[in-house]
This record gives sequence, structure tokens and C-alpha cells, in this order.
Amino acid sequence: MVEAVRGAGVVVTGAGGGIGAALARRFAAEGARVVVNDLDADRAKAVAEEVGGIAVPGDASAIIGEAREALGGTVDVYCANAGVASGGSGEPVWALAWDVNVMAHVRAADALLPDWLERGSGRFVSTVSAAGLLTMIGAAPYSVTKHGAYAFAEWLSLTYRHRGIKVHAICPQGVRTDMLDASGTAGDLVLKPTAIEPADVADALFEGIAQDRFLILPHPEVAGYYQARAGNPERWLSTMNHIQQKWEAAE
Repeated sequence: MVEAVRGAGVVVTGAGGGIGAALARRFAAEGARVVVNDLDADRAKAVAEEVGGIAVPGDASAIIGEAREALGGTVDVYCANAGVASGGSGEPVWALAWDVNVMAHVRAADALLPDWLERGSGRFVSTVSAAGLLTMIGAAPYSVTKHGAYAFAEWLSLTYRHRGIKVHAICPQGVRTDMLDASGTAGDLVLKPTAIEPADVADALFEGIAQDRFLILPHPEVAGYYQARAGNPERWLSTMNHIQQKWEAAE
């Protein structure tokens, strides 16, 4: 058991399934009081009933007040897990990706930080993606906004860690979820061969919480890819381009 979350008031967004549901289950198993958020009210209710939590459906960044009230006045942990990986590259796709993958995190932090800073504690968990450290072929809006989500989590950590704010950025590769199923041939090529279960992501987060680590890598090999990208960007881009060409040939 991780004592840091026992009895804590936790909000998990996008928790109607996949990683979010796994996080809700794990926090509840660790003794936390959990608010389950999802745009799909029925899915949020089903997971909340399963874990003994409270369903608060709706827009992830607009439910802080209701979630705080449901938890008795205090949110101790906020898991910014809701995300989109829409295909295409038109302006509406970009706008949705920026709003959900980045700005929802910003709005949630703006709503939470005044109380957290006043009491000197709070924990912000951002479900990013390995795409936020690297990239993903065929998914420009997703890749770029996940870089933004990672950068925002990093900024929160370096700005507020001395004031008691804990931040964790979860950066998995493929996870067996509906999002992976919808990723098409690019996901089949790059993500599915090493895909893990949502519960594995939750396990990695709790290991990171216990060790007080910012960067959570459910796929440990991502650390090597990240180092290779920084150490030799030309070689890394060439390798990724070969993967791009392989994907194009398979289309």
C-alpha cells in the first residue's frame, strides 16, 4: 500500500474505461476516495459503482468544483487522463486536440493550484504518452499536443515542487484500450507488438509515487529511445522515417 494516497480525495478524468478506469480501480484499492469522471455518464457511473466511488460526468476541466464538493471540500490528487487521438489533420482536429490534451490540463491546474499552494500539498498526474517524448507516425495533432502536455507537467513540477506540489507524467507506448484499437495500421505497426494492459500503467504510476518520481515509463525501453533522440537527432529521425516508409508501403 502507498500511504501517500490512503484516504486522499482523487479525481480521475476519462475514467470510463482504459487507463482511467485502471487508475480509478488502483486508487480505490489503495484506500483513496475516488471521483470517476467521463464524458459518457453511463460508463462513469459503472466504474464508480465498481470501485465504490462517485461519478461526476462531464467536461474534464469543468468539474473541479463539483468533484471537490463530492469529496468533502478537498481534491488531493487530480489525474488528467482524458485525451483524444483523432485521425486527420484539419483545423477542427487540431483545435480539439489542443483543448483536450493540453488546455484541459491548464484549466484544471488553474482551478486546483490556489488551494494546493495555500495548504502546501497536492498531486497532479498527467497521462501523456511516449509520443510526448518521441512522436507518433501519422498523428501530428496527437504527437504535438502530447509534447505540450508533457511540457506543461514538467513546468508545473519545476515551478512548484518546493511548495509541496507533486507532479507525475505517465508516458506509455501502446496500451490495450479502445484508443489503441482505433489507431489503425500505424498502431498495428508501432504500438501493438509491445502493448501492455491498463493495469500495468497503474502499477507503474504507483511505483513512481512510492519513489517520488516525475517521469513514469510503463515501457522502460522508452528511456533509451528518448536518450537516442536527444543524443543523435539525425539518426533518430532517419530511423523514424524508415518506419514511416514501412507504414506507407503497408497502407
